Amino acid sequence: MARELEFFFDYGSPFSYLADAQLKGLAERTGARVIYRPMLLGGVFKETGNSSPISIEAKRKYMTADLARWAKHYGVPALQNPHFPINTIRLMRGAIAAQRSDVFTAYHRAVFDAFWREGLNLGDAAVVRAVLERAGLDAERLAAASEEHAVKDALRVATETAVARGAFGAPTFFVGDEMFWGNDRLLFVEQALSARS
Repeated sequence: MARELEFFFDYGSPFSYLADAQLKGLAERTGARVIYRPMLLGGVFKETGNSSPISIEAKRKYMTADLARWAKHYGVPALQNPHFPINTIRLMRGAIAAQRSDVFTAYHRAVFDAFWREGLNLGDAAVVRAVLERAGLDAERLAAASEEHAVKDALRVATETAVARGAFGAPTFFVGDEMFWGNDRLLFVEQALSARS
């Protein structure tokens, strides 16, 4: 049986960023193929009755400290973005458009790093355009593709699919039908992948 890891994520999720930073090594250790599934976290929250941790004061304070711990543990720069939270619908549609244009790897890295390493305001279309151009991408083409009905529908379907399969937040992983939520579940994700032959 092929080893595949589905990774449902949103660029506005700092824990998705932390998980993403670990996927290359995990894939190398397990021989798994990572399948990137952009979804709209706001849509997941709405459909499941969940909400962002930052909407609750005690959780917001804890999350800030926890992000610093995880960044140190993973050896990545401390995550920060003074513009967080922002509406990520354009970014997530852009991810779908980038997948369809075979430029997803460059798009993915540029957007995640701009959001969580550089702390840029990716709610501003001009900032997004500059980030993509700096990465060598055709920002205008991707922006236009992001507005196509097929791309909008694909993001909606991906989000609905994630919820139907049990997702309530990000990151969410699937190994077959087994679901794992959170970057702190990667140990169990790796065990599940290693058990598949």
